[in-house]
Amino acid sequence: MCLAIPMQISQIDGCTARCTVQGVQRDVSLFLLQDEGVEVGDCVLVHVGYAIQKISTDEAQTRWELFEQMHQQEIAGA
Repeated sequence: MCLAIPMQISQIDGCTARCTVQGVQRDVSLFLLQDEGVEVGDCVLVHVGYAIQKISTDEAQTRWELFEQMHQQEIAGA
């Protein structure tokens, strides 16, 4: 199973973006989204260092809420 993490773009330098989520920053390739017109402040799904899809801020928040619910269920079941 593959998992893409929603992150917010905080800086762009060419085809590389500095993305942030929950205080963690990563450099991410924008190569696959060259024609999408991503900008600072946009949210993207990140998989193995590549932004693979631009998503809305609301969708990113919803995904993080689902991840948190799964984490809480895992803790409760452990």
